[in-house]
Amino acid sequence: MTSDVTGSGSDAARDLCTFVDRSPTPFHVVETVAAELAAAGYVPVRESAPWPTAPGRYLVVRGGSLVAWSTETSTAASDPFRVVGGHTDSPNLRVKQHHDRTVDGLGVLALEPYGGAWLHSWLDRDLGVAGRLALRDGSTRLVRLDEPVLRVPQLAIHLSDDRKGVHPDPQRHLDAIWSTRPGRFLDVVADRAEVSPDDVLGFELMAHDVAPATLAGAWDELVAAPRLDNQATCFSGTRALLSARPVDGVRPVLALFDHEEIGSTSERGAQSDLLPTVLERIVLTAGGSRDDYHRAVAASVCASGDMAHATHPNHPERHDPLHRITIGGGPVLKVNVNLRYATDAVGAAEFQRACDLASVPLQRYEHRADLPCGSTIGPLSAARTGMLTVDVGAPQLAMHSARETMGSADVDLYTRALSAFLSPA
Repeated sequence: MTSDVTGSGSDAARDLCTFVDRSPTPFHVVETVAAELAAAGYVPVRESAPWPTAPGRYLVVRGGSLVAWSTETSTAASDPFRVVGGHTDSPNLRVKQHHDRTVDGLGVLALEPYGGAWLHSWLDRDLGVAGRLALRDGSTRLVRLDEPVLRVPQLAIHLSDDRKGVHPDPQRHLDAIWSTRPGRFLDVVADRAEVSPDDVLGFELMAHDVAPATLAGAWDELVAAPRLDNQATCFSGTRALLSARPVDGVRPVLALFDHEEIGSTSERGAQSDLLPTVLERIVLTAGGSRDDYHRAVAASVCASGDMAHATHPNHPERHDPLHRITIGGGPVLKVNVNLRYATDAVGAAEFQRACDLASVPLQRYEHRADLPCGSTIGPLSAARTGMLTVDVGAPQLAMHSARETMGSADVDLYTRALSAFLSPA
């Protein structure tokens, strides 16, 4: 079969698949993004160290969150920021603190849901484990087991009361089998990380689907992958920052936050001081004052990027009939009058201008008024910073499933729109 899909759209989609495969956890997302930015000249900065005063490209990491910025074209301490925001975390199953069980000769690992995971989608999948370990010497170590060490088995249909399948109970039905020789699972993880189990004093470990992200469809028009919500924005935001056209007097920023899926209330979430602190230190080390900082923020704008619901072909009635969203139809402007999204008229116009500049079509989404609407970092970050914020995304299907779907063309369209947003005409 011959593909009709060529050029940057499919190339960007393949690059997204590589990005997702490299990034099974928020900590690995940050590692992947930081490596790409470092290769382009972005210099890591420790928050506890003096802030750089020279114009340049910099990034700071706080756990599973990252902020990167350029001051190369800044002309004054009060210059505005153009921020692309996103989040690094995705709904999944995470390892409990006390997790080892033995059931009828099987080694069983106790897991619990993180965020709004679509639980049944995690059953009968080949699952690896990844995350970070906190060690006795005060260091941390990233670890990943990409082989299928875990499996959460579904109950056989013959044992079900109604033969319609099981709706998993998050306490009783999500534990994974990992061995017929029960032991300590953390010993296995420590061995793969090449550390002594006795040196592991803390851990944040999570399951991930080990099947590679892939292009799908008859002509590779689709991306099938885990964690598209919201690694697609992390990928496109990073590429947008790297490809943005320099504009005098504008400071481009990429802000990727952990913990969005559970409310963003943490030391590194969108409700933390991470972004305001970074922006203020940029202004102060440029010789500005607190007044200059507030002037800069007042003139700044943030595109909060998160994925958007494409119209489901099997459930079109679940969507507002006036707001149909097409896979492959370009980025999505997300609006909610009850401010589940931060978009207002001024922000909408800002992003429309960016799409026009990039020659990218823009779709506009509103949720059905009789269904509860999800939210994202936009309203939280806007309230924390006081910055004009617009919520946008790329269309996808099966949001919060262990494996999701989006359009190959949308990866490039989304990246181009975000890049143009960072480079206002």
